[in-house]
Amino acid sequence: MALDQSFVGRSYPPTDPYEVGREKIREFAVAVGDTNPVYTDAEAAKSYGYSDVIAPPTFVFAITFKAAGQVVEDPQLGLDYSRVVHGDQKFAYSRPVRAGDRLSVTSTIEAVKSLAGNDIIDIRGEVHDETGEHVVTAWTKLVSRAPEEA
Repeated sequence: MALDQSFVGRSYPPTDPYEVGREKIREFAVAVGDTNPVYTDAEAAKSYGYSDVIAPPTFVFAITFKAAGQVVEDPQLGLDYSRVVHGDQKFAYSRPVRAGDRLSVTSTIEAVKSLAGNDIIDIRGEVHDETGEHVVTAWTKLVSRAPEEA
């Protein structure tokens, strides 16, 4: 069954703050194989003008994807998560994520469409720090595959 178009524009409450830690940034950089020292060495980061280590660009995916869970788990939307695959992801930064940031995400449904029996939902996650400063906007596209015919 196609998702309800009336959900376009619906926003969900901001998430509780996520505190970005140096070790989490380091672990992420190692996991993705990025050896840039600004991700692991505070002195290297300071030499580039940052106050502390910064996170690789895709680090916020974990935070924004978890926030998108509010959309996915909304029983009124009726998304069958067992059929969902990740379709696309993009980010637009105002500034890098830094160790010590406390980030909250507000998720909004930007688009709902059906294509060849698949439901496609676009979710925008606005990430702000605890002062209200915009850090990054993340867009996540989820595709709920059409049920297989018997």
